[in-house]
Amino acid sequence: MITLDGSRGEGGGQVLRTALALSMATGTPIRIEQIRARRSRPGLLRQHLTAVEAATRLCGARTQGASLGASQLEFVPGPVRPGEYTFAVGTAGSATLVLQTVLPVLLTASGPSTLVLEGGTHNPWAPPYDFLARSFLPLVERLGPRIEARLERHGFYPAGGGRFTVRVDPVARLGRLDLAERGAVRGIRARALVANLSQSIGARELAVVAEALPGCARGIETVASPGPGNVLLIEIASEPVTEVFTGFGEKGQPAEDVARLAVEAAQAYLAADVPVGEHLADQLMVPLALAGGGSFVTTALSSHGRTNLEVIEQVLGVGATVEQVRDPAWKVSFGQTG
Repeated sequence: MITLDGSRGEGGGQVLRTALALSMATGTPIRIEQIRARRSRPGLLRQHLTAVEAATRLCGARTQGASLGASQLEFVPGPVRPGEYTFAVGTAGSATLVLQTVLPVLLTASGPSTLVLEGGTHNPWAPPYDFLARSFLPLVERLGPRIEARLERHGFYPAGGGRFTVRVDPVARLGRLDLAERGAVRGIRARALVANLSQSIGARELAVVAEALPGCARGIETVASPGPGNVLLIEIASEPVTEVFTGFGEKGQPAEDVARLAVEAAQAYLAADVPVGEHLADQLMVPLALAGGGSFVTTALSSHGRTNLEVIEQVLGVGATVEQVRDPAWKVSFGQTG
C-alpha cells in the first residue's frame, strides 16, 4: 500500500482525486493522510466524499475512513466495472471534479459507461462544464476513446442543482498526444451566461470584452438553473486546441471586474503563444501519464499541476520531464518524447 501526504503541494483535494484515479487504473492500494490539511475546512467535504463513493462503486473498492470530515482514507481497489452510474454531490460542490476522478479509468475499461453527474456545474473553484466539453474532452478523444457529454441543467454556486451526462466508449490502449505549438488563432468567442438575473449583467461584461478583444464574437445566454448565477466564458480556438477562460459573477462584485478577470487570463494566454493554458495542463497530466507517452507546452505550472506530478510519480513510479523551452513556455513530457 502506497501512503500519500494530502498536505503536500497545493494541500487541497487534488491529491485525493489524482490518487484515486491512479489507484483504480493500476489496482494499487493507497492510504492518504492529512487530507486537505491546508484548507480552512480540512478533511473530506461533500464533493470529495462523492468522488470517493464514485470510485468505490466503479471498482468495488474496500475503504476505511470514507466519511465527511475524515482526514485519512484507505482505498483498496477491485476490478473496474463499466456501466451506468449516477453520482450526486447533493450541494453546489463541483460535479466536474467528480468526473475528473473517475473518467481516466473508464477510458480503457472493458466496456462503455454512461455517467449522470449532479451538483455544481459552474462554481469558481473548479473547471466549469463548458471547459470540459469544449477544451478537455476533445483532447482526451484524440487519445482514442469516444466521449459524448451533454449538459441538462446548469448548477451555479451556491444553489447547485446542475446535471450533465457523459458517455464513454473506451479503447484497449490509449494513444499518444503531443501539443507543441498553438499556431494561428481561428476565432475568439465570448458568452455571458445569466440565470435568474438581469441580462444587463451580461451586457456589461461583454462591453469589457469588446473593448479588450476587438473582433471577438459575443452573446448573452439566459439559462435555466435552480438558483441565480452568472459566468463569462471566453473561448479561443486554434488548430490543435480550444482554450476556455472564465470569470464568475459573485454578489457584490461589479460585472466589469468579473469580465476583466477572464479577459486578463485570455490575454496572458495569447501573449504566451502556447497551446495549453494553466488549468488545461492540470487536467491533461493523468490521461497522458496513463497513456505512457505524450507532451504539451504550457506556461509555468500551477500548484495543482506540480501536485499532480508528485502523485503520479509516487503511484506510477514514473515521473514527467519538465523543461523550459523559452520564456514563459515549459514542455511537460511523459514517456518518450515525440
